[in-house]
Amino acid sequence: MSSENKVGHASAPEKVRKGDAKRERGNRTGFTTGACSAAAARAATLGLLYSEVPEKVVCRLPNGNDQEFVVIEGCVEEVAGYANAVIVKDAGDDPDATHGAHMTAEVRILKHRAGEIVLKGGPGVGTVTKEGLGLEVGGPAINPVPRRNIIDNVRAAGNELLEHDGLEVTISVPGGEEMAKKTLNARLGILGGISILGTTGIVRPYSTAAFRASVVQAVDVAAKQGQTSVVFTTGGRTEKFAMKQLPELDESCFVQMGDFVKAAFTSAVKRQLPQVYVGAMVGKLTKMCQGLAVTHAWKAEIDRDILADSAREVGAPDDLIEEIRAAETARFAAEKLAALGLTVDFHKQLAKKAIRSLKSEYPGAYHLAVLVCDFEGNFICRVDEEEAQGEEAR
Repeated sequence: MSSENKVGHASAPEKVRKGDAKRERGNRTGFTTGACSAAAARAATLGLLYSEVPEKVVCRLPNGNDQEFVVIEGCVEEVAGYANAVIVKDAGDDPDATHGAHMTAEVRILKHRAGEIVLKGGPGVGTVTKEGLGLEVGGPAINPVPRRNIIDNVRAAGNELLEHDGLEVTISVPGGEEMAKKTLNARLGILGGISILGTTGIVRPYSTAAFRASVVQAVDVAAKQGQTSVVFTTGGRTEKFAMKQLPELDESCFVQMGDFVKAAFTSAVKRQLPQVYVGAMVGKLTKMCQGLAVTHAWKAEIDRDILADSAREVGAPDDLIEEIRAAETARFAAEKLAALGLTVDFHKQLAKKAIRSLKSEYPGAYHLAVLVCDFEGNFICRVDEEEAQGEEAR
């Protein structure tokens, strides 16, 4: 493999190193399967272009930042017209089933198909077998954001190649089928391997005590700055959505609670913040209806009865209600009800139930409102506690 100067990209950003003494143990970020796949695909594309795979590659992450990755293995088969590259996934301090996975990309030239990029899943990448994931049934379990990110990196690196030919990119993960057994993939209808995930490219240690502590700290900071509102979101996409809905609030009011509902709400109650907002999508919203203190997918399954009952309450037909009760994802219900024009009514029902559950679990003098968005971060509805309590009184 060649040295990194062959890559010829912008300088790498600040790196996250395992041995960085300044970084507290338990709080080190890592990289998603999607980011590592994109980096491997970019390195393999450069291998085709330069006849040698680079030892390091700078990859553009979905969040817009550039990040340098070490390529541990790579080869170019010029006669056959393909190259491959391998990058080891480092999940940071998140207890991730895919930590250490050898994310492998093979990039193959498609003669006389100028500008075309085809993305496929190879061994160790799961196949989608059920609706409700926002992915094509029968296709690879590569989520939309990493899919775009892989293609964008390949296009950026292989622009010269694409002037005349196309490129076929195959992502594979040796041992991915075994890794998937430690996840809920099979239950979700993803068979034969892991999912390629990630909306920012960065893995934050949502599952660690350090992240829980950071949620508490963020609430404390908001309170100490004299803020009277706090906005809890489940991740970057819901935070961006909530910021658009509440532009009058200071940035310090927005706290990514991740899966730590209990830590967030007990902190807000303790600090006597008078206004609490929650920004969420259908899955986490349903988990809040269930009264879960931690909403991580590994902690508890979605309660399909809540989804089915909410569908019934907004007038869904009986056969669909039973389909929802048998489905494995909240997204399945959301997409089926959207087709019937019941998106707002359905999400309002869930939001009302979430408010009643949260106020019951975490009583206090605060006012609670829930903001709901779809999977693209678009506004669906807002429900305030008066609406939820009024319905309960009836």
